[in-house]
Amino acid sequence: MPTPTSAAVHWKLVIDAADPHAQADFWAAALRYEAEDNSALVERLLSLGALPGQATVEYHGRPAFRDLIAVRHPDDPYDPDSGTGLGRRLLFQRVPEAKTGKNRLHLDLHPGDGRRAQEVARLTALGARVVREVEEPAGQWVVMADPEGNEFCVH
Repeated sequence: MPTPTSAAVHWKLVIDAADPHAQADFWAAALRYEAEDNSALVERLLSLGALPGQATVEYHGRPAFRDLIAVRHPDDPYDPDSGTGLGRRLLFQRVPEAKTGKNRLHLDLHPGDGRRAQEVARLTALGARVVREVEEPAGQWVVMADPEGNEFCVH
């Protein structure tokens, strides 16, 4: 149990991406999360000269960082000055290299009893693809890949 001097560590999962904004759109829809709105922070940094214009893009009609964007759980708190989530988040960061191997870390999605097939169909419609179906003594699940090939499982 954490003590006052050993509080739990706040974290976010960072995922490399060729197109962070497309990945954010996919995962926001997949998880029913919200893409963070950092436009106030971006505008403030631009006005101070602390961020060059080429480091920004327009994302859903508002300025955003070019190379990173996060999605957050809609019920979790966030900083209204920066738009940054303070709870469950996935941050997508632009990298130049493509995915080359198996994930060492992945998300497991649990849509609820009897809803796996429906969830797989929904995720496929969003741009994911089925990699394989697994049936083992430990259980059944579907391994899928997001639009950039990152694997995840639907249980």
